[in-house]
Amino acid sequence: MDFREDDELYVEGESLKKEVREMEQRRKPKRQYVKGFASMLAAGIIGSALTLGVLPHTDYLDKLYPNQAQGGSGQTRSTNNTVKPVTAKATAVSTGSIADTVEQISKAIVGIVNFQQQNNNYFRSYNSSQESVESGTGSGVIFQKNNDSAFIVTNNHVIEGATKLEVSLYNGEKTTAEVVGTDALTDLAVIKIDAKYVTSKAQFGDSSTLRPGDQVYAIGNPLGLNLSRTVTQGIVSATNRSIPVSTSAGDWETNVIQTDAAINPGNSGGALINPQGQVIGINSLKISESGVEGLGFAIPSNDLIPIVNQLINNGKIERPYLGVGLADLNQVSEMYWQGVPENISKGVMVMNIDPNSSAASAGLQVNDIIVSMNGTEIANSSDLRKYLYTKAKTGDELKLGVYRDGKTITLNVKLTEK
Repeated sequence: MDFREDDELYVEGESLKKEVREMEQRRKPKRQYVKGFASMLAAGIIGSALTLGVLPHTDYLDKLYPNQAQGGSGQTRSTNNTVKPVTAKATAVSTGSIADTVEQISKAIVGIVNFQQQNNNYFRSYNSSQESVESGTGSGVIFQKNNDSAFIVTNNHVIEGATKLEVSLYNGEKTTAEVVGTDALTDLAVIKIDAKYVTSKAQFGDSSTLRPGDQVYAIGNPLGLNLSRTVTQGIVSATNRSIPVSTSAGDWETNVIQTDAAINPGNSGGALINPQGQVIGINSLKISESGVEGLGFAIPSNDLIPIVNQLINNGKIERPYLGVGLADLNQVSEMYWQGVPENISKGVMVMNIDPNSSAASAGLQVNDIIVSMNGTEIANSSDLRKYLYTKAKTGDELKLGVYRDGKTITLNVKLTEK
């Protein structure tokens, strides 16, 4: 049936179309850019806070997740002796259709709102009781429930700096959450809510069985709670990707699953599931450079399970403590390179030392350049952390190769806890 332009129905229809187009333009999110894919990877990706005392780098998350909350929480854990260790399940969660599987697992996906105190000097002068304001949103996965509490895993950068955390559940209910433990190095955190709000929980699958081409689904709250429990489909693009990341306390390399399932700000902390409905990863980051599509990354379940268990039991991850502030040699002004041979271009310079640390006891000095640990070359601070946290443990004695005043010396350092 054709309409003339002066027909009342035609005019009304065109008006509605125009309103819809205008609404879509207003709601369309602004594109995010991270300049220089190669330089970004070299600089790093996610945020963390190490016990190493490394000089901070906080710019990454500001660029990649401008709507996500950041900072240092400072909250303490509360122990619960009825908590069971988390394991990967071999059995499927659902044997129905993908829609049935998604519907079931979605009941264990929550939205998280990070509230922080507003830093406003004017209002501080006239209002002694400052209120917290919404700072960012993210996602989380309910993975355990006991008589009193239900535990949720999310990304550390989702809850960092929060003075209050609000959790939005599948049925629309909202409640506040308490921080159980955080590990900024791996960008993981565990929070808990009252068990009475929870009717479903997710199971972790075995991420070591994943192969490129396996189908996966990402579930979370992209761009806020208005789009809660959005499901996107993709495949595993690669496994065991080692990505250099820039953290709030220095550089690190993190092991991730690469996927082309759409991951956007707000998806952080949400689930990457297999067709059986098992969580095989926690969505953590993406590449948002102009012209780049389908580069999302998730923390593998097999990597996060031991972290989650330690966070529940201890509230933190115990790692060896060296007690130095570091800077990569190639990022230090040459005015500090006194006595450094011309053929030395790699290593880490000691910028400050904790006077009560093992580094101080071993005789390390400011402006020393560490170039090796137990004979393994140390090219940058990421190399140093990787060796310290994966090859060493508290109580070990390490031989540090150090340049000082143009000479190579060896220092023995016995690692301690912080």
